[in-house]
Amino acid sequence: MRQPSVIARRVAAATVTLVLAAGAAACGPEDSKGGDSGSGAEGTPQKGGTLTVLNRNTQQDFDPARLYTSGGGNIPSLIFRTLTTRNREDGADGAQVVPDLATDLGKPNKDATVWTYTLKEGLKYEDGTAITSADIKYGIERSFAAELSGGAPYLRDWLIGGADYQGPYKDKKGLDSIEVPDDRTIVFRLNKPEGEFPFLATQTQTTPVPKAKDTGTKYEEHPVSSGPYKVVTNENDGERLVLERNPHWSAATDEERKAHPDRIDVRSGLDAAVINQRLSASQGPDAAAVTTDTNLGPAELAKVSSDKKLAARVGTGHFGYTNYIAFNPKVKPFDNPKVRQAISYAVDRSSVVNAAGGSSLAEPATTFLPERDSFGHTPYDHFPAGKTGDAAKAKELLKEAGYDKGLTVTLTHSDAKDFETSPEIATALQAALKKAGITVELQGLEDNDYSDTIHDAKKEPGFFLAHWGADWPSGGPFLAPIFDGRQIVKNGANYNTSFLNDPEVNQEIDEINKLTDLKAAATRWGALDKKIGEKALTVPLFHPVYKRLYGQDVKNIVISDWTGVLDVSQVAVK
Repeated sequence: MRQPSVIARRVAAATVTLVLAAGAAACGPEDSKGGDSGSGAEGTPQKGGTLTVLNRNTQQDFDPARLYTSGGGNIPSLIFRTLTTRNREDGADGAQVVPDLATDLGKPNKDATVWTYTLKEGLKYEDGTAITSADIKYGIERSFAAELSGGAPYLRDWLIGGADYQGPYKDKKGLDSIEVPDDRTIVFRLNKPEGEFPFLATQTQTTPVPKAKDTGTKYEEHPVSSGPYKVVTNENDGERLVLERNPHWSAATDEERKAHPDRIDVRSGLDAAVINQRLSASQGPDAAAVTTDTNLGPAELAKVSSDKKLAARVGTGHFGYTNYIAFNPKVKPFDNPKVRQAISYAVDRSSVVNAAGGSSLAEPATTFLPERDSFGHTPYDHFPAGKTGDAAKAKELLKEAGYDKGLTVTLTHSDAKDFETSPEIATALQAALKKAGITVELQGLEDNDYSDTIHDAKKEPGFFLAHWGADWPSGGPFLAPIFDGRQIVKNGANYNTSFLNDPEVNQEIDEINKLTDLKAAATRWGALDKKIGEKALTVPLFHPVYKRLYGQDVKNIVISDWTGVLDVSQVAVK
């Protein structure tokens, strides 16, 4: 997942994601399903009622071509079904990919360069017409149109001819690398092996779009539903969304979405404090309300934790997300590995965790990959600093590097109060490094300026705070964008901030991508993470933990390790 501040979409958004607000654009040992063992209010979930969603960020660009979501998104997946989707289960089980519109996860050829999908029978749109494979092909092709940009870039990178295709509005011939031999079959021809194509098939770009109903940039106002709900109101570019049942959706073809409420009312553009206050009070419609993008802050969590009834209405989740220090080895003194190692030893993760909101909201990290099996997490700590840092070891390394009298460096961070790349984290690091003889001068930038600066290969600073979240729960979209030398972008948004271009690393990425055995691939991703970690190109700091309130009448709380947040497709309010 591209960093949330760069791609306003997700969330994880996210979608992810997901990003994710953009943020939900994040892992640890706690697997709480929320209050009351994941059941929400007492009683068996029943059909009916209205679910209210209270959010900060508006659901802009409500077009499957333009959305950048993890696993199909949260609100979007109520409208848009995809070839595959995330498993709607709690915890680690939810990190698995499962069929959605397709009968299975796809059938690859021998080298995973051709993937074939067969659609389920009986799939229909909200108007009762049949969903066909040609609709999925068209939906993907329109995501290549410049006026509908913003979605995940993988299809453009992976499909033969994708890099040059301009979308169906300019090229009506379409992409030859997507074939539809009949109404229920779709074939993808890739320019390189991609064993994780089933994960990519969860992105909203694989949503079917009927060509006859395509209204271009206005399609987002009333996208044609293939899911359990349809859009009846879309006000102020997604600020208010009202969803009602799609009468032609059939649970017989959809094992994942429960679709308990009759109506879903999404109200966005709200202040975070107001959202948490309303969920806490649970008055009127707010008793049947949730949020898909607003966490409890440190002060709010302390207040909630002291009230047993409120504490029972907090959902806890983990997402594949890492906050870390990034180095640019092209900038002195960070070209010296011993300087980078010294900083790695000097870091006080306890103070960083406290600055991020405390142990309830952040878990210390020593690996770049999140601590989840689906990513292939392999424990390692190449520069063991303990809980509070090893200043003596850091000084020793600085002396070896020629800085026996210490050195002064500048740490770039964002001024946004996000408890991730913000002043609180920077100040904690400044204090820890001072003990090792490293004077840290802080450079705080406005959030957009910060994002533009750290992702510009020509302007990138030598020492800065960064974070990364997964497009899906695997090591591939976590390691490749950051460490694959072929993904270095010299004139655009660059995420390989260490400019690593190691032939052995690049080759191993290619070899893992050939694997269709996802467990075997995960093991290899973990080993690669450990190998890259020895280079001290980053200093992993912590993985966020998500704590979100929900209304007192909300039942059936499901929080998976794929998204880390409550899944609205599962909740009931009666």
